[in-house]
Amino acid sequence: MKTLKIYETFASIQGESTHAGRPCFFIRLAGCNLRCSYCDTSKAWTADSGREMSIDQLIEKVRESRLNLVEITGGEPMLQEETPELCRRLLDEGFEVLMETNGSRPLHTLPEGIKRIIDWKTPSSGETDKMLAENFQSLRPGDEVKFVVADDTDFQNALDVIEKFSIAGKATILFAPVFGAMPPDQLVAKILKYNVPARLNLQLHKFIWGADAEGV
Repeated sequence: MKTLKIYETFASIQGESTHAGRPCFFIRLAGCNLRCSYCDTSKAWTADSGREMSIDQLIEKVRESRLNLVEITGGEPMLQEETPELCRRLLDEGFEVLMETNGSRPLHTLPEGIKRIIDWKTPSSGETDKMLAENFQSLRPGDEVKFVVADDTDFQNALDVIEKFSIAGKATILFAPVFGAMPPDQLVAKILKYNVPARLNLQLHKFIWGADAEGV
């Protein structure tokens, strides 16, 4: 029986990406290889924080939710070897599947049809050197690349990465302000000033339920 370490599953609205506001079923996997300074899911850093669940059990939970949109997140989903199989099974069941990944792990094993939201860790994260260039060199139609911005250094790093990998035109670019650190209006002003082909990415769930709420 194929199993994964799962921190939590829950139904909510999608808080980020181009799918923000849509009802969504979340599967949060346990365990992460990065320790970003601005991480808001440190509760899922270790594999020990999760419980074993089979792919069949997860599929049943998604069915019970009666939601068509599913996001697999973490932690870092690509640390678990069964993640691509979970993705395949969900696609075979007819679900629309999003994958949020931290940009440090190879993604070539993910099946076609998965909508990949790939983070680029900016300098304030402390993990920029862990980014895997091949993920940003081999972007697919439908991919989204997210930059979390805390300050001017992060913003400039994002501009440099967009140019280096010619991301504009290949994938949707998301700029997300660090909650409580970068005021959204300041980030908007920078996007407009530099004519960045990006979409503002606010974490709607934090505005609705607060920064520390779980299971939403």
